[in-house]
Amino acid sequence: MESVQAIKQRFGIIGDDPKLNRGIEKATQVAPTDISVLVTGESGVGKESIPKIIHSLSHRKHGKYIAVNCGAIPEGTIDSELFGHEKGAFTGASQTRSGYFEVADEGTIFLDEVGELPLATQVRLLRVLENGEFMKVGSSKVQKTNVRIVAATNVNMFEAIKKEKFREDLYYRLSTVEIQLPPLRERKADIHLLFRKFASDFALKYKMPTIRLEDDAVEILKKYRWSGNIRQLRNIAEQISVLERERTISGKRLLEYLPDMGTNLPAIISDKQKERSSDGDFSNEREILYKVLFDMRNDLNDLKKLTLKLMQEGNSKEVRDENESLIQKIYGNGSEEEDFNVEDLDSENLEVLQIPENNASIDDSEIDSIEKERDKYHFAEEIEEEETLTLQDKELELIKKSLERHKGKRKAAAQELGISERTLYRKIKQYNL
Repeated sequence: MESVQAIKQRFGIIGDDPKLNRGIEKATQVAPTDISVLVTGESGVGKESIPKIIHSLSHRKHGKYIAVNCGAIPEGTIDSELFGHEKGAFTGASQTRSGYFEVADEGTIFLDEVGELPLATQVRLLRVLENGEFMKVGSSKVQKTNVRIVAATNVNMFEAIKKEKFREDLYYRLSTVEIQLPPLRERKADIHLLFRKFASDFALKYKMPTIRLEDDAVEILKKYRWSGNIRQLRNIAEQISVLERERTISGKRLLEYLPDMGTNLPAIISDKQKERSSDGDFSNEREILYKVLFDMRNDLNDLKKLTLKLMQEGNSKEVRDENESLIQKIYGNGSEEEDFNVEDLDSENLEVLQIPENNASIDDSEIDSIEKERDKYHFAEEIEEEETLTLQDKELELIKKSLERHKGKRKAAAQELGISERTLYRKIKQYNL
């Protein structure tokens, strides 16, 4: 068995990261077998090197090696590409065609971006993995194939399974052995080595002196996130090699080639807000009525205390200002009650219960006794209208005001009212709003 270092030299792999070395070591160990292998890692980390290593060290090395990018083939034709089709199987099928699984018999197929396969194709692939059988599109004849499958993906497979975009049984058949390659940002010691290799290759290709980095540029190179991994690093090295006249690059100059340096910092992601279910807070009739009753009782008590305070302390400017702020609290801004003025509650315009002057404060029991006598006395016209509203009227009024305040936006109005959007929609239909 070849050493890891020999394998890296043979396939042009640069770097000495322990995770990278472990991935190559696993590839050499499973190569002599026919075990299915799943290579995982971010896009651009060099996953395509692993299946080449496996194929070249296996007993299938003299057979065909076919690499298929599953994400690049349209969903309507991928079954035909993988398994072939019969003449007349679909529009444009003018002749019988052999698929990759038939052509690669006794060889190796590398399925890149296997997480992008449609669910129907996943079922066909599972059958090939289980018993080596497949059928061409438009055919009822079962064919046999003996291929070794190595797959790769940058998709989080467990998330894809959870979202029902990938079959769980297929995942476990593909990942008999899983080889994970680390992203470039976790291989800081290898970044400069890779850049030097790319710079040397492009200098030879374009017949110009090799680009060299100053110390500050090397540090920037190591600290950069490299979301595109090795592919992005190679792209940057090529740009600099072609565009720069000076062959020694400073950190300041390098920054001009690194996009969105400031946006590559870790981001704080807030927790998702839980959606309200149809039977959440105040989602039924009884609970919304409780809320309306509670609000009405508070408003009524505030108005009673306001009137009694006017009777006790007179109608001075200070008292009017204080009571006007209380009315604002009860009715809110922008409502039709804004024309209500505290001066309208002057004792000359009201028939009220006589309260002794030395009664400095009134407790709830006294308020209740006053309430019992309200048949004999009345407050201002606006207050009387507020008290005689039915629960249904109050509910309708609350909904109307909320919808007006939010310019007809049901979601915002529902949140303000403390009910679900579904309940609000039902109320709007009920009241023909």
